[in-house]
Amino acid sequence: MGHSDSVSIIRYLPGFEGPLPFELETGYIGVGEAEEEQLFYYFIKSERNPEEDPLLVWLSGGPGCSSLSGLLFEIGPVTFKIESCNGDIPSLVSTTYSWTKVANIIYLDQPVGTGFSYSTNPLASDIPSDTGSAKRVPEFLRKWLAKHPEFLSNPFYVTGNSYAGKVVPAIVQEISNGNGLCFKPQINLQGYVLGDPLTDLDNNRNLRIPYARGMALISEELYESLRRSCRGNYVKMDPLNTECLRLCISGIDATYILGPNYKDASNPSETNPFAHLISQLSNRWANEESVRRALQVHKGTVGKWFRCSQKLTYKFDVISSVPYHKKNSIRGYRSLIFSGDQDMVVPFLATQDWIRSLNYSIVDQWRPWMIQNQVAGYTRTYANKMTFATGGGHTMVYKPEEYYVMFKRWISGQPL
Repeated sequence: MGHSDSVSIIRYLPGFEGPLPFELETGYIGVGEAEEEQLFYYFIKSERNPEEDPLLVWLSGGPGCSSLSGLLFEIGPVTFKIESCNGDIPSLVSTTYSWTKVANIIYLDQPVGTGFSYSTNPLASDIPSDTGSAKRVPEFLRKWLAKHPEFLSNPFYVTGNSYAGKVVPAIVQEISNGNGLCFKPQINLQGYVLGDPLTDLDNNRNLRIPYARGMALISEELYESLRRSCRGNYVKMDPLNTECLRLCISGIDATYILGPNYKDASNPSETNPFAHLISQLSNRWANEESVRRALQVHKGTVGKWFRCSQKLTYKFDVISSVPYHKKNSIRGYRSLIFSGDQDMVVPFLATQDWIRSLNYSIVDQWRPWMIQNQVAGYTRTYANKMTFATGGGHTMVYKPEEYYVMFKRWISGQPL
């Protein structure tokens, strides 16, 4: 087997001055056939009360984006100093609004081929897929908890954003099934959190047009003509419907509004200079020999590290995650679903649409949620313990304070 599971406590990171002000552990856990798939993770203990605070697993989107994205740019306790773009190693600084202030978080690189996760037998490994992740992640979690029994009683949540919207609901269902079959150790599953979750691709793309109209990106006249001639279907257009095709091509930059394809759902760096900078900084940092040594990455297992894998072969086999949301709702798991109101990759209209399709009654009506007398977004809560909230962009990079306050309120059971 070569590499067995290994765990390291990290006290110093290249680019960060002095010892880390939080507890970081990295390691690998083998899953799948003969544990050939070695999944790499970063684990950070809650800075408040690790014994009692919730335990989260965080999955970045992609598929194939490293969870280091979540750690360094979204919900982690350190980030890059943006002006550190000279020749040296990028500098890291502490953040103010890390979710680790109130929760223990496992940032997991999955599926194999993502971040520092690798296979000891690449030829024999299954092709990564949505349903594969739904099996591998619960297996990883049970093995991780067996090694960290002190966290068995902590409330557990599956969390992630963007493409993770396809796999998180399936993972929740799989953990729940395993608990029902008395798999050991039992996971104290309480619910899940999803940001800008890709859920049903066609629905997602179709609702970009009404979103573009609502955001004044296309004119009212063009929207009306599109709606009339395409009858609300802008993705699988009837090739004989020349009027609809003509409008789509001439009137809107269709590649921008109806793209990017799902493979790039969480990597909109082509259109976003900030996302491009994030990729540059993290690629530079994670490819430093000193960083890999500090993180205890197994030598020779991963060539060049990419924030979002360029070469991942992947089977997209969950067409829609709505059936999983339904099952999880019936089983009584709480959920927080939030959507950037300035996100065209996964427009909030698409998220609202599938939440409506679950057909649960509203228990807390649409209202603003506030931070220090400022509107941060809007929210409503449903009878299936699902809270929906708006605010921000496609990922949490843009509004760290708002998202931290939202999560902290929700995880402690308070209204937003």
